[in-house]
Amino acid sequence: MITLLLLEFRKLFGARSAKLALLVTFILPLVWAFAPRLSALIKVNLISGWQLPAVSIGVTIQYLLPLFIALTVAEMIGSEVSQGTLAPLLLRPVDRTKVIASKLIVALSYPFLLMITTVTGSLLSGIPLGFGTFLGGTGLGPGLFVGVGELGSGAAFAEVLRGATLAAVALMPIAALSLLYGVLYLNTAAAALATFATLILMRLLVVFPETIQRILLTSHLGIYAQQGDITQPLILLLIYTAGFGLMSIFAFDRRDV
Repeated sequence: MITLLLLEFRKLFGARSAKLALLVTFILPLVWAFAPRLSALIKVNLISGWQLPAVSIGVTIQYLLPLFIALTVAEMIGSEVSQGTLAPLLLRPVDRTKVIASKLIVALSYPFLLMITTVTGSLLSGIPLGFGTFLGGTGLGPGLFVGVGELGSGAAFAEVLRGATLAAVALMPIAALSLLYGVLYLNTAAAALATFATLILMRLLVVFPETIQRILLTSHLGIYAQQGDITQPLILLLIYTAGFGLMSIFAFDRRDV
């Protein structure tokens, strides 16, 4: 299993879509350092480098990050089918379940990798603002950017770490869904389009009652900035992730590739 995981991570970092996504999520936040109208556009007067991660996550989590995840994870199946490398692998004495499970684990780790590059780029962009104690909030803790008083570097880092982790968790179901579509379609473009279409459809369901909205995956992409009790949305996101993941394993075990 460890060998399969290492192989899948090597494939992931070798994929052009993953390289592009990691590069963009790192470079895009650096633009904030050269954006004089940023504060006016987000309607917040940024005074600390600790506030930049919230800006970067907020800008990218609704569309850009889901798009990158949908495409890269779909490619984990589709590219191997198109290159003819998946069938020979399955002909070897390797358990099919272990093959798809290793892909699933790598797929679920991908949002965390994107968060690492996003936060790293954001903090580099925030160097001119400094990382000392400031009066306000990171945008990821109580009071959001307004805060609840003076905030020290340690507390600010904890808020950024919490927010980035929750953002990655919110994106995990998208990775699992893309892998499921990858197994069903065995085609990168079809799987990526199906994933993004599903997300768009969920967003269109905002016209339905709130009881329906509460169970939609897309209604909880903002969990990274939520305060108070986040137990229910967190459990729902994990249920989505586990459900799509188990469906991927079940479908792959019975799929003729």
